[in-house]
Amino acid sequence: MTTAYDFSATDIDGQVRSLDEYRGKALLIVNVASKCGFTPQYEGLEKLWRQYRDQGLVVLGFPCDQFGHQEPGDEAEIKNFCSLSYDVSFPMFAKVDVNGDAAHPLWQWLKQEKKGFLGTSGIKWNFTKLLVGRDGQVIERFAPTDKPESLAKDIEAALG
Repeated sequence: MTTAYDFSATDIDGQVRSLDEYRGKALLIVNVASKCGFTPQYEGLEKLWRQYRDQGLVVLGFPCDQFGHQEPGDEAEIKNFCSLSYDVSFPMFAKVDVNGDAAHPLWQWLKQEKKGFLGTSGIKWNFTKLLVGRDGQVIERFAPTDKPESLAKDIEAALG
């Protein structure tokens, strides 16, 4: 059986990282963007990370430029923006596609595991959030409009 821990991704500093390093932890995987109406959610994501990381939550940010060209910068610019604007300390990855033929394999798998509204698999916009349990399986998919703070009960349940 495939789990989230079976995938690797390049981090924002250009290093290939296996998600297996997070085995046994709950993951909140989010496609992020620096110039989106939902960009202030970085603040809430960072708050969740700081509140729950000692209990086993890891927030993973995946910049994506597929929605309205709202992540135009390179990795260095994205990292700088996240650090200076929102004091982001959770793991960030290199820019990826989440839809289409070039979609990152992790995102291809996530979309198949948990469909969106009305059973669609495509990611609709920036700040779609997927919650993965400690077993590496997708528990829930949250819309961009779902504020990070509204996920606390689901995160607590995932952390057991």
